Amino acid sequence: MLSERELKDVIEKIINEIKTEETPAKETSVTVMEEKAPVVSTSSTYDQDENPRENPHIVNGEVRDIGKINIKEQMLVDNPEDREEYMKLKQKTSARLGIGRAGTRMKTEVLLRLRADHAAAQDAVFNDVPTEFLDELGLFEVTTECESRDQYITRPDLGRKISQEGIKIIEEKCKKNPTVQIVVSDGLSSTAIEANAKNIIPAMLNGLKGYGIDTGTPFFIKYGRVGAGDHVGEILNADVVCILIGERPGLTTAESMSAYITYKARPGISEAKRTVVSNIHKDGTPSSEAGAHVATLIKKIIDAKASGQDLKL
Repeated sequence: MLSERELKDVIEKIINEIKTEETPAKETSVTVMEEKAPVVSTSSTYDQDENPRENPHIVNGEVRDIGKINIKEQMLVDNPEDREEYMKLKQKTSARLGIGRAGTRMKTEVLLRLRADHAAAQDAVFNDVPTEFLDELGLFEVTTECESRDQYITRPDLGRKISQEGIKIIEEKCKKNPTVQIVVSDGLSSTAIEANAKNIIPAMLNGLKGYGIDTGTPFFIKYGRVGAGDHVGEILNADVVCILIGERPGLTTAESMSAYITYKARPGISEAKRTVVSNIHKDGTPSSEAGAHVATLIKKIIDAKASGQDLKL
């Protein structure tokens, strides 16, 4: 399966192959076929009558990144009966509405976008969060008992346990007995961490500081599942653990993050004991706003000494 980068390269190669240099017609020895051949520039295409028209897929001589197009603002249905109402409907969902068709098939642009979004989802799952990014946030890294991405996907149980080396690093670098321990994990989307962590962590820390709540030392867990936060809670004896983790990507977005907040998190705790804030991304709940909201939730959890189903909001 092609990655997002490889798919872009293929699209660019196809477009380059159909380009021809615009040259003056020769006065002699010009065949009918040569005279009728269409000329394609880097910024326009030609209709059947050889009249130039702008090519929306090429901007400043470069192929447009089809994955950057906001599908909520894109109408691909030819001659819709009520365009205005159709566009209002599209603003309410990121589902693929108004994509049109070519006969019984999807249009080429729709198919390419589908493949591009699928490639982005695969990249989110299989790529690692860059070390430089973690250094910028001041997060040190530990791993779970998973030794590879493939093992992480096939052995969820190992993703819930911090490795022995990781336990030693946590014990050496982290504050013991914190009221709140924040951890970040790639989960099933490294892209989600890169898109949201820079804003949500400061928002959370500032919010908790404003409430006068003690926080531990934030760090990053590679190959982590939600349950890895429970193990951290046991290691550091934290009252509340909040794990910010990348969620499984879909064809709508690969940037969705969730915050799982657990009071007295310990291995084996019921999933019903977790309070969750999901859909943290630019088209859902923005990361800065989510950070402030999570801080408020943590304050309520501490006051009630309960989370999940036990928390009455």
